[in-house]
Amino acid sequence: MTALLPAPTAQAERAERAAPAARTAPVRPRLTVRGLLGSVTTRSAALVALAAVWEAAPRLGLVDAVFLPPLSQVLQAWWQLAAGGELWVHLEASLVRTVAGFALAVAVAVPLGLLIGGYGPVARLLNPVLEALRNTAVLALLPVFVLILGIGETSKIAIVCYACTWPILLNTVSGVRGVDPLLLKSARSMGLRGPRLFTKVVLPAAVPAIFTGVRLAGAVSILVLIAAEMVGAKAGLGYLINYAQYNFAIPDMYAGIITISALGVAINSGLLLLERRLSPWRKDTP
Repeated sequence: MTALLPAPTAQAERAERAAPAARTAPVRPRLTVRGLLGSVTTRSAALVALAAVWEAAPRLGLVDAVFLPPLSQVLQAWWQLAAGGELWVHLEASLVRTVAGFALAVAVAVPLGLLIGGYGPVARLLNPVLEALRNTAVLALLPVFVLILGIGETSKIAIVCYACTWPILLNTVSGVRGVDPLLLKSARSMGLRGPRLFTKVVLPAAVPAIFTGVRLAGAVSILVLIAAEMVGAKAGLGYLINYAQYNFAIPDMYAGIITISALGVAINSGLLLLERRLSPWRKDTP
């Protein structure tokens, strides 16, 4: 991209205000109490039905209650783990690893994706290496990470970072390359060049794609972390599930699984709120 920039003109200033064209947040309809209750009911109906089936199936003998205890027993086991403090120790260990690996992946993948998407020579140089690495199964590399970095926290954070990098990187590259050519042409015709074109037009237009990758990476981080904790850890939700299974504490195992699901939902909801904050012109994402 050109390093030398022309002096800003009145047209350029208008282009900055206009790009992206839909930057201004749309006016959303006011939510009434009745509408809110209806929305909550609709969203929770499937969960309530799932909970009812889970509670009824083992009690009616449809499934073996030893391997799938009723939901009430699982919730009782969850409460005992929480009240005893054991659950929070494992949750804290998993959260630290997830947040650290995820944050490192965002810090590496977003700038690298912007660079690859914006500069053709960089893309041609790195593409062969990136294609070879991204097509290698992450869990297959877990023993390699353990051998090189040991069984401590570093290997677990590194494998989470590695797994999260790819969805963020690929979606960032796709977002930069998918910017509407007419939008770029209009901005250039109004005097925007180089870094200003990138920061005022390309980056805002790529934000939705970047956040799609970030949300995918959030789900991937949980998946990979649990697998890593099952292999070599003395704390964490993956360790809790594995330990409970080996000791035939089935309700504790399901309590750990429920906690992981809640953690995944919380991470996704947080990222969704951040996405709406940074790209208010987008329609609501489910």
